[in-house]
Amino acid sequence: MADQVAAMCEQLIKAVNVMMDPETNQIYRLEALKLQFCEEFKEGNSLCIPCGLQLADKAQPAVVRHFGFQILEHIIFRWNDMQQGEKVELKECTMQLLSKQGTHSVLEEESHIKDVLSRITVEMIKREWPQQWPGMLKEMEALTGQGEAQTELVMLILLRLAEDVITFQTLPSQRRRDIQQTLTQNMESIFTFMMAILQLNVEDYRKLARAHCRVAVATLNTLAGYIDWVSLFYITSGNCRLLEILCVLLSEPELQLEAAECLLIAISRKGKLDDRKPFMLLFDDVAIHYILSAARSVEVVERRYVFLKRLCQVLCALGGQLLSLVGSEVNIGIPSNLGKYMEALLSFTKHPSQFLKSSTLQTWGALFRHESLSKDAVVVEMAVKYLKACMVNLVKTGFPSRDDNPSCEYSRVDFDCDEDFNFFFNAFRGQQGESIRSACRIVPLQAFHIAAEWLRYQISSPIDIGDAKKTAEGLCSLLSPSVVQWDAMTIFMECVLAQIFKTLEEEKLPIDQGTELLQVVLNYDSKDPLILSCVLTNISALFPFVVHRPHFLTQILYKLFRAITFEVPRPKAVKNVRRHACSSIIRMCRDYPQIILPCFEVFYNHVKTLFSSDGTLNHMEKYSLMEALVLISNQFKDFEKQKAFLNELMASMLAEWTSDEMRQVSFCLYAMMGVVKRATWPANLEEAKSGGFVVGLTSAGAPIYRNPCSSQFLLFLPNLLALITLNSLFLPENMARLSDTFSQAYEMMEADKLSHNPVDICDAPVYKTSLERMQGFFAIVYENFHILGNVGLSLQQGFYTIERLPRNSWLCFCFSGPRARPQTSPYDSY
Repeated sequence: MADQVAAMCEQLIKAVNVMMDPETNQIYRLEALKLQFCEEFKEGNSLCIPCGLQLADKAQPAVVRHFGFQILEHIIFRWNDMQQGEKVELKECTMQLLSKQGTHSVLEEESHIKDVLSRITVEMIKREWPQQWPGMLKEMEALTGQGEAQTELVMLILLRLAEDVITFQTLPSQRRRDIQQTLTQNMESIFTFMMAILQLNVEDYRKLARAHCRVAVATLNTLAGYIDWVSLFYITSGNCRLLEILCVLLSEPELQLEAAECLLIAISRKGKLDDRKPFMLLFDDVAIHYILSAARSVEVVERRYVFLKRLCQVLCALGGQLLSLVGSEVNIGIPSNLGKYMEALLSFTKHPSQFLKSSTLQTWGALFRHESLSKDAVVVEMAVKYLKACMVNLVKTGFPSRDDNPSCEYSRVDFDCDEDFNFFFNAFRGQQGESIRSACRIVPLQAFHIAAEWLRYQISSPIDIGDAKKTAEGLCSLLSPSVVQWDAMTIFMECVLAQIFKTLEEEKLPIDQGTELLQVVLNYDSKDPLILSCVLTNISALFPFVVHRPHFLTQILYKLFRAITFEVPRPKAVKNVRRHACSSIIRMCRDYPQIILPCFEVFYNHVKTLFSSDGTLNHMEKYSLMEALVLISNQFKDFEKQKAFLNELMASMLAEWTSDEMRQVSFCLYAMMGVVKRATWPANLEEAKSGGFVVGLTSAGAPIYRNPCSSQFLLFLPNLLALITLNSLFLPENMARLSDTFSQAYEMMEADKLSHNPVDICDAPVYKTSLERMQGFFAIVYENFHILGNVGLSLQQGFYTIERLPRNSWLCFCFSGPRARPQTSPYDSY
């Protein structure tokens, strides 16, 4: 028998060496693989167990040992077909292989050997424990007394067992329930055992024994596999001794990542609030000291950076427990070390990594919104520090392709390209806005002073165009230092001002400081379109102060009208500034029409002057100003006066629209859309009655209103309905008539298909080809058929009394075309 085993082992070793030798001919390798010596040998040879054990002996090379273990593993998968004696023999031999005589030292033994040996052991445990192997845990505990290698193997076995039973559930239901129940019954001894191993090996590791470091890491990994599902009692017992040890290990470079993983899993646990009360012990001096010390590291080493990400998650999870427990029925007070905790969180908010900064936002927002914590003096003080940190974080820096900021190095780890970073940062900035508003609710006046100081600083600072110095115009690009600072400051100012007007009572508003700041902005003059765009946003943000100081209105309108006619040799940027100014005027007229009403005549006369100046305004600017005028006219609260004004305002547009030769289709459509959306009656019923807007009552007694734009829309409607028949252009016979130049005129524009370059688009040309212009025209036409959707709401009963409307109404529902809806729609079957 011994001779047979030896001969077979010799042949198997030769076959393994042939297969693993990179210089072996492919034909020989395939022959070796197919021989009974390998795969076929494992399928049923009676010498499997003795040969597997002999090949797995530690005297053999690692590649041969691994094959020996594979043979043994394959045998276990036929466990139910084995004789009881064979099972006992294999189990005893496996325990021998686990012993000190069967393995090399912990630093010498190959990782893949440890992995396969632990896997074999777990496969037997899954089949035998606890019924046929009641003393398994005792045997494992005894193994750890033989050395570091055996201790590490035991940790690997316990971890794999938990993963297979709890996490992945890779065994039949009944067996899984039996093993899980037994694990739970023995959990106190298992946890005590693992804690003792961890403490012993951490102490020895600090004596520079590297072998003990390996065992400590294995123990931490095993703990991580159990912490996720065991009773919280075992995690928090002994005054959270386990969590305290994990906090201490955050200062050990070779153990800190695994310790942070365990902490994160533990602190993220849910459950009854009473069971989670012990987590508050992590706010004690020892734990918070180690967390704060670890959080202050700035180092771009991969393992260290991964650790910082985990630690940041730990802090946020700890904050989640704090938010749940403080102010709840379990009567937990605010911890004395809350300030240290928030300092640790703030250190991540100030970290160069944009990813780490973003990871803290949700926790900050929740802290500032918490009913009890938001009133605490520590949180109030920290809100000011947080707002100052946001002044840096809102600045768009850290593109992975650049090297102009410490963030860039971290971005190269976190993002594949500038486009990925840009997508992330835009979302990050939006989240910051919400947390800034939350902080402003706590410290509104301090927030205003921070924003005002930043705005004054930007206005007093010289313009730095950075790399854009190479351009002929000498204007800023989107990445010019001044632009990124102005942009960040503007967002901050918008968030702060929007919130203080919601939070503070009128008598507490900083009206004098606000109007003084508004005057500073109005006095600032910039010829750079990107800076000017930010200036316009700040004017809009500060405009609510004009309610208390109306004499500023004339200056503001003058500033905005100048921006509408702004010109520099950069067409795309000019177009954006003009559009921004138009949007600002519409927003002011929408939100504060009563403030602008006294200046209506001046406003209207200035618009008429601009309209009469050939080439001064484009279509978009014209219909935007018309929309603004309509919004103000709603304050007339006199039907006839408003109707007369709309007749005058729309006269030239309607003449063009109803003429035999229509040339400004897009302008007319946009203008009518603006009037239909904006013209309305007074919200107050009595004012509506006295102004002549109410023409009767419904049977239920509800008022029937009339819209002052009804007569204009009636003149507009016939040609609009005729235009809807534009869909006939998509008929095959009509599309065949298109010239080669316009053969793609009905398709989506390329600009609508592709995302913009995230770095700089302000220099993109506005000049388009004939095809692009035609595509844009059709897009505008289809988009503005929304007039029909708005007119019912605006005209109400008046719309449905239009003569011959039922005869034409089918047109409102039947236009389809490629732009109106996809050719295959989930609603096509209805």
